[in-house]
Amino acid sequence: MRSERKKKKKRWVKILLTTLLVIILGVGAYAFTVYNSLTSALDSMHSPIDRDKSDKRAEEVTLEKKQPFSILMLGVDEREGDRGRSDTMIVLTVNPNLNSIKMLSIPRDTRTEIVGRGTTDKINHAYAFGKEEMAMATVENFLDIPIDYVVKVNMEGFEDIVNAVGGISVDNAFSFSEEGHQFNQGQITLDGEEALAYVRMRKQDPSGDFGRQQRQRQVIKGVIDQGASFNSLTNFDSIFSALGNNVKTSMTFDEMVEIQKNYKDAAKNIEQIQLTGTGSTIDGIYYLVVPQEEKVKVQDLLKSHLEI
Repeated sequence: MRSERKKKKKRWVKILLTTLLVIILGVGAYAFTVYNSLTSALDSMHSPIDRDKSDKRAEEVTLEKKQPFSILMLGVDEREGDRGRSDTMIVLTVNPNLNSIKMLSIPRDTRTEIVGRGTTDKINHAYAFGKEEMAMATVENFLDIPIDYVVKVNMEGFEDIVNAVGGISVDNAFSFSEEGHQFNQGQITLDGEEALAYVRMRKQDPSGDFGRQQRQRQVIKGVIDQGASFNSLTNFDSIFSALGNNVKTSMTFDEMVEIQKNYKDAAKNIEQIQLTGTGSTIDGIYYLVVPQEEKVKVQDLLKSHLEI
């Protein structure tokens, strides 16, 4: 009888150990698959920038020291044979000490100096003239802050990213229809195609391009929130694939790892900032002219957040 109990105990121990081993191997295989998928996506995303160190910062930012940093996000419609323009320009400043992110939209028609070209033009033309490097230099000059990194998103493929994270939720200010989609007032859920139509609408908005910028920031925040959720872990392959195909960034793999490790809590507190100005027609071309006092106010806010 005692011998039989010992045999049963040994059998259950063996089953338990075997089950544990299978779980460990399964987790290991899953982790390995995630790692391979992630590194492949990040290799596709990384695009080095050829530019000198910013003169807006005494020393280059060091992520290992948890220093505040900035990112320029460019939403670009690039089709074959077309250099494209950055119809979406958003600056993020990230402060891990305050656990916060400030998100500033720059209207595409903003009139400013195009650094490296010696002309005054719409700010979104900087990308068409000189790609990411000229866009970064022009935004640095306009905001008087260093731009440490750039992220370029192909808006034609943006819907793939939204679909990959399982769709997003936004709080829509008023009802409208665009590209065959109806967007009701209040909390709504969007798939990728709907999200792209949602951010592109401008003519029906009483706030014009400012309203469009607000929706762009909503969608980006929605992607960040949804991408960081637990549910997205089960869909990692689609997310990494969508990112790898549609996003280019100057960040290296190691820098992304440091940001995820040291700055992730900042994503829980995103403050959206609006840059205002006056529409003016100059030499037959429409511009948004931002008053100097408005520029200084925004510059001071971002400098304080970057602790410079």
